[in-house]
Amino acid sequence: MTKTDYRSPLLSRKGAFGALGPDAGVAAHYGDPNAEQRTLARKVHLTLVDYSQLGVVTVEGPDRLSWLTTLSSQVLTNLDEAQSAELLLLSPQGRIDFWAAAVENDGAVWLITERSAAAELTAYLERMKFMLRVEMTNRTDTHAVLGSTLDPRTVESAPAVLREGIVWQDPWANGVADGGYTYTQAGVEHPGSGYSWYLTVVPSHQLLDATEGVALAGSWAADALRIEAWRPRLGNEVDERTIPHELDLMRTAVHMNKGCYKGQETVARVHNLGHPPRRMTFLDLDGSEHTLPRVGTPVFAGEKKVGYISSVALHHEAGPIALALLKRSVDPASELRAIDDGDFDGDGNPAPATHYACSQTVIVAPDAGQVAGRRNMGDFFRG
Repeated sequence: MTKTDYRSPLLSRKGAFGALGPDAGVAAHYGDPNAEQRTLARKVHLTLVDYSQLGVVTVEGPDRLSWLTTLSSQVLTNLDEAQSAELLLLSPQGRIDFWAAAVENDGAVWLITERSAAAELTAYLERMKFMLRVEMTNRTDTHAVLGSTLDPRTVESAPAVLREGIVWQDPWANGVADGGYTYTQAGVEHPGSGYSWYLTVVPSHQLLDATEGVALAGSWAADALRIEAWRPRLGNEVDERTIPHELDLMRTAVHMNKGCYKGQETVARVHNLGHPPRRMTFLDLDGSEHTLPRVGTPVFAGEKKVGYISSVALHHEAGPIALALLKRSVDPASELRAIDDGDFDGDGNPAPATHYACSQTVIVAPDAGQVAGRRNMGDFFRG
């Protein structure tokens, strides 16, 4: 994926502090990240998160839904007007190449993905169109995305451009989607059930109008709520080796009963006969350091490196929390440490490493997979 030099006009707002990583170009916060997070979480008033760093691609034409179903991990053939879905485009080895939120609107499927992936996604779709009646357009430069925990179409006081916008509703809160499967252990209450998230696409030139008179929260607030809900993200949890099983994406982004698509053989083989090599886990971090480890910080069990932190945030109630990708074989009862080597001091000398004790909560079960022939499967998994 290519890097971008995007800079949102909302960074001119008072108190705006720029974010880094996949959210570079928008505000991490506007002066009080904890208050912004509480406002966003309470869902009493519409609060917007500037997500204009994301990319937008449209697929138009009469064959769009059947064609995207053929290419992707998801079934879109019956996608109704304004209905939302989530899809993956995989490599032949089943690794995640592209990941997009999808919503049908007025004869087009709008795909929302990371800005750095939008051009590559458009080019890939162009290569795969063959003689079908589909047309792809990269609208990243002409359209912007805003995030919220309330559906702006239902908020009477919301600016008109928001109420008329193209809205994707995250399916994560709805549990296991049709045709999906979850690797979360039976009997565990999934925190995603309390998670609500909407992405609204508006014309870029109306971004300032869309946020006029509406409270703003930064990407730090949105990330904390996402991590709390065990929700993975393309820009954070996906690397060159990631397969859907490792992130529990079978839950909402993979239809297990659809026809052939690229990568399906790996998806089916790991699900039915094998185990994913890694598993996403939720970490409660020791807050005594008064700092947070950086994304990419290695995680150790004893002296052995067993994974890395992929997302981290300071939650307004839970304190420092993170998502991490660990080796499947890591014992859920193991005592873990994240060790951040730190930067260099003013004299160019390496700063001392900071150690963070970590407490695991299992998301993807260590024995996930090998579903075919498993006896009493309901005792282990729910789907």
